[in-house]
Amino acid sequence: MTKKKHDKDKTVEVTVSKDESEKEVRTVSEPISSVDAYISRYASIAKSQMVTSKIPASITLAQGILESGSGRGRLAVEANNHFGIKCHGWKGAKIYHDDDRSQECFRKYDQPELSYRDHSQFLTGRKRYAKLFELRPDDYKGWAKGLRAAGYATDKRYPQKLISLIERYELYKYDDEILNGKEPNRVRVNSGISFHIVEKGDTLYSLSKRYNTTVEAIKEMNNLNSNDLAIGQELKIPN
Repeated sequence: MTKKKHDKDKTVEVTVSKDESEKEVRTVSEPISSVDAYISRYASIAKSQMVTSKIPASITLAQGILESGSGRGRLAVEANNHFGIKCHGWKGAKIYHDDDRSQECFRKYDQPELSYRDHSQFLTGRKRYAKLFELRPDDYKGWAKGLRAAGYATDKRYPQKLISLIERYELYKYDDEILNGKEPNRVRVNSGISFHIVEKGDTLYSLSKRYNTTVEAIKEMNNLNSNDLAIGQELKIPN
C-alpha cells in the first residue's frame, strides 16, 4: 500500500494500491491549521478596521494570532480578548490572568468583534502610538518595530514574531486589498453564507433594506437579543 500526501492542511489525494491490476483513489479532506482558520474567521474584520482606523490589517491579524494563540488562549476563549489589552481604567467586564505579574486585570468583551474595535481605539487614542500613523499604510515592518518601541509588548522579539507571521501567511495581501479599493464589508464564503462588517451608521433596519431581508431574520441568524450593533461586528446575512 502506498500513499501520497502533499500538504497536511490541504485536501490531499491518497492512492492505495490493492494489487498490480487494481488501484483505488480517494480524496481525504484534512482540517486546516488553527492559524489558517483564525485568518479565515477574522481577516474581514481586520480589513474593516484598516478602513476606519488606518492600522494595517496585516498587523492587526498578526497581533491577534500571536496574542490570542490563534484564538485558543484563555483570554480569547473566556473573555474574547484577542490582543491582551489590560484594564487601564476599563469600566467594563474584567478577567484576571497571570501575565508579567500574577492575576493582572484584562478587559473582557461580549464578542470578538468588540475586541478588534477596542484594539483600534486603544492604538489611535494614545499619543505614544501617534508616530505609527505617519508610516506608509503598507509598512508592516515599520509598524511591527514601532509597536515594540512604543511599549505595546515587552518581548524583544515581538517585531520579528509579527513580521514572520505576516510573511509566512502572506497577511500583507489584505493591506493591498484595502489600498486597492476592494470593498471589505461583505464577504462571500464557500458555504454560500454572506457576512457584513458593521460600519458607522449601520442599523439592523438599514441592513435589512440593503440586503433585501428582515430585521428579525438577521437577529435570528446571529442570535441577537437587541438591535444594538458595534462597529467592526461581523453579521451573518440571510441569502
